[in-house]
Amino acid sequence: VQLVESGGGSVQAGGSLRLSCAASGVTFSGYCIGWFRQAPGKAREGVAAIKFAGGNTYYADSVKGRFTISRGNADNTLYLQMNSLKPDDSAMYYCAVRLSSVCYNRAETFEYWGQGTQVTVS
Repeated sequence: VQLVESGGGSVQAGGSLRLSCAASGVTFSGYCIGWFRQAPGKAREGVAAIKFAGGNTYYADSVKGRFTISRGNADNTLYLQMNSLKPDDSAMYYCAVRLSSVCYNRAETFEYWGQGTQVTVS
């Protein structure tokens, strides 16, 4: 299983980025797929998650109304649209798969992880 994130970069506050997650060796159908982030010196935190089959979405309070998690046309693609970015959003962003249809905001319950894509907001 391999997850590859892309779309990170440097942006000014108020700007937007769209992160992508592409999977190989696994399809997202039936599972919970999440986006997490980790800034230097801070714990990894859940940003958003989606029950891929049903489309139910979950967001951290800090990103509600600004970030949108969505499925791609293929069942191995996921996106995170990030608008109105703030410096506090700066972090490494990770895509992760939980081999269950139930979403928990606990990183340790996700079995597969990508290498991350860096987002820097200045």
